[in-house]
Amino acid sequence: MTIAPDRHAQERGQAAWSDTRLLYALEEVVEKELNRHLKAAKDWMPHEYVPWSDGRDFDGVMGGEPWSPEQSKVTDIGRIALVVNLLTEDNLPSYHHEIATLFGRDGAWGTWVHRWTAEEGRHGIVMRDYLLTSRAVDPVELENFRMAHMSAGFESDNAHSMLHSIAYVAFQELATRISHRNTGHHSGDPVCDRMLARIATDENLHMVFYRNLLAAAFELAPDQTMCAVRDVVTGFRMPGHGMPGFERAAARMALGGIYNLRIHHDDVLQPVLRYLKVLEIGGLGPAGLRAQEELGMYMGGLDDQARKFDERLAAREARRAARK
Repeated sequence: MTIAPDRHAQERGQAAWSDTRLLYALEEVVEKELNRHLKAAKDWMPHEYVPWSDGRDFDGVMGGEPWSPEQSKVTDIGRIALVVNLLTEDNLPSYHHEIATLFGRDGAWGTWVHRWTAEEGRHGIVMRDYLLTSRAVDPVELENFRMAHMSAGFESDNAHSMLHSIAYVAFQELATRISHRNTGHHSGDPVCDRMLARIATDENLHMVFYRNLLAAAFELAPDQTMCAVRDVVTGFRMPGHGMPGFERAAARMALGGIYNLRIHHDDVLQPVLRYLKVLEIGGLGPAGLRAQEELGMYMGGLDDQARKFDERLAAREARRAARK
C-alpha cells in the first residue's frame, strides 16, 4: 500500500511524514531487502576462525602465565584498533534496544532487527575468542574497558528520528567495515586478517540493506530524508566514541591508516552519497534544497581537511624516514 504524503504540509516546510507512517510505508521495502539479504548472507562459524591450539591458561585462578606485550602476534596499531573495534561490538545490547525501539519487533522490521542482532553477535564472539586465545591484547585491560564502556551505556545521536537512524547506519555500517578491514591489513597476523575480512563481509551486507532503505526513503520523503542525511553526515561520530581512551586511540588509528579523515571522506561518505546520487536529486522543496547545498559545502570542506591531514602525515613520515 502506498501512503501519499501531505503535499500542503511539504510546501509549508513542515514534517509531512511521521515515524509511524514511514515505518508502515517502508515495510514492503524492508521485507524485500530482508529476503535479498538472507539469500546473499552466508552462515559461518566463529569457532572456525580462532587459533585454539595457541591457547593456554592465564594467571589468576588457573595459575597460568600472565599476559605481556611480547606474546602478541599483532602490531601495536593492530592492538589499539582491535580493542576499539571489539569494545564497539560489545555494546550490542544497547544498539539492539535503540533499533528495536525505533523499528519495532513485529513484521519484517522486527525480523530484520533480530537477524541483524544475531549476526552482529558473532562479531563480538569471534573477536574476543581470537584476542584471548592468541594473547593479542591485555585481557585485564580489555575487561576493565568493557565494564566501563557498557556500564556507561550507549545513546544514539540520531534516536530522535527514524530517518536519521536509517541514514546513520547506512554510513556507520560501511565505516565499521572499513575499520575492520584496515585493522586486519595492519595487524601483521594473517589469522587476524582472515577473521576481520569475514566480519567485514557481514558489515558490507548490513550497509547495503540500510543504503537501499535510505534510497526508498528518498523516494517517499525527499526533503525530510535530505535533511536527515545532511544532519548525519555533518555530525557523524562512530558508535564507540564514549569508550575509555577513545580520542587517543582514534588519533593513533588515524596516523596508522586504520581510519582517518581521508578514509572517512573517500571510502565511507562518498560511496554512499554517489550511489544514491544525493547531491543530484531534483524536485526538492526549500528545506531539501538548503540541506543539499549545505551537504555539498560540507563535503568540500571535509575534502580540504583531509588533504591537509594527508600533507601533515606525509611530512611526518618524511621526518621519520630522515631520522632513520
